[in-house]
This record gives sequence, structure tokens and C-alpha cells, in this order.
Amino acid sequence: MFRIGTTSYIIPADILPNVAYLAPQVEDVQLVLFETDEYGSNLPDAALCARLNELAAAHGLTYSVHLPLDLRLGDGGEETDLSLVKARRVIEATHPLRPFAYTLHLDGRALVDACGAGPVPEAYIASWRENARRALEIVSGWLDEPERLCVENLEAWDPAFFAPLVETLPVSRTIDIGHLWLQGVDPLDHLACWIGRARVIHLHGVAERDHASLAHVPATRLDPVVRFLAARFGGVVTLEVFNQMDWLSSRAALAASLARLSGSEAGL
Repeated sequence: MFRIGTTSYIIPADILPNVAYLAPQVEDVQLVLFETDEYGSNLPDAALCARLNELAAAHGLTYSVHLPLDLRLGDGGEETDLSLVKARRVIEATHPLRPFAYTLHLDGRALVDACGAGPVPEAYIASWRENARRALEIVSGWLDEPERLCVENLEAWDPAFFAPLVETLPVSRTIDIGHLWLQGVDPLDHLACWIGRARVIHLHGVAERDHASLAHVPATRLDPVVRFLAARFGGVVTLEVFNQMDWLSSRAALAASLARLSGSEAGL
């Protein structure tokens, strides 16, 4: 059975108050970290890591880490690339937490920018894959266990672009169900293909935006996904929402789905 988590931005406060609030309610907290000129940095120092580890020990928590969203790891394969420098700083800062997973985006904007709405030439794809492969090799080399590095699918472009990379490297997957729903893709097909390589599942609703409450997802859409995960997945399911109302209603929607499945299996 999977473990349930959510993000470190549920109440309007910093990481530590969020983890303290969530610790009795979840089994994993996804630490959303940033380091920007505009907003500064929230990377944990040694004192914060020590406190987070105390909370983890007291409540049986694990942590997962979402690397900064602006990493463009597919654009260049050199260790001095700014995206890779940022990734290394995050990994080094969170090393004392022994995260269960590090999720990253292999940003395909270079492909989209080059080709617009038209088909992407194979030469562009091959070049992008080579850059992305080298970047993944570098980043996974900074981890004691490279399988803790997880490539996430995005709604803006076809995850088939990165499939050959994940298949040939010792990295894992973060499967974002909400992004697949946004694309009009059946999550069950994607899950069946990739569940053996997945460590984390991102689950969220789609309303006027994505990362909305699961309360927006009809039972006919949610229940097949939850049934699949309950039967075949033992990693972390992150309810990837960012406020208290969405967290509480998403948790309730997931619990209701599990209850419906339990009743169905009991013949009720």
C-alpha cells in the first residue's frame, strides 16, 4: 500500500511550521525549495535539518524534495551549467534528511521553442536527449542511490521524449497524474508502463488550474487510479496542493475513494 504525503506549503508559513502541522497527518512531506534573486532562498541549514529529522523520527516521516522548477537540465550537459549548480546546492543542503526521492523536470521548452506547434525533427530530439542524459548522469552521481532521482512528466510536452533516458539510466520516475489528465492521456496506460520505475506519484485535481483539490475529480476518474495504486504501488502518493483547504478536501476525497474501493471489494 502506498504512503500519503503532501507539500511543505499548506499553511502560510515556512517549512518547519508546515512540517510540524503535517507530521501527524502524513507519511511524507515534499519539500518545495527555491533559490532565486527575487525571493531569496529557503534551502535548509544544518539547524533546520536537525529539527526536521527530529520530527521525522517522532512521526515516522520521510521527506521528498522537488528540485527548483526553473532547472533546465535538458539544455546543457556541463557541470558548470547554472541549472546543475542549483541542483547540487539543493542536494547538498538536504543530504542530512536522506530524502526518499528528488523530483526534477527535464524541461522540454527547447524543443517546443524550436518547433512551435509542428513536429519536432529527430535531430532536435537526439540533441536534447544527449544533453539531458549527461545532465541526469551528473545529478544522479551526486546521490548515494541514483534511483532516488525521479523524472517527472509535464503537461506541456510528450513524456515519450524522455522515456529512452529513464529506461537506460539508473533513475526513477515521478508520475504526475494531474498532468496526464491535463493532456487528455489515460493515466492507467502510463501507470501500467512505468509503475515499476516509479517512486512518487503526484495526485491533484484540475479545475480552473491544475494542482487543485481532488474534490474536483469525479469518482469515475479518480477511483480507477486509486485502485491501481492501492494494488501495485508501495511508494509515496503526494497530494500536490498548496493550501490548507485543498489539502483537507483532497485527503477527504482520497479517503472516500479508498472506502468505495474497499466496499466494492467486499461486495457491498
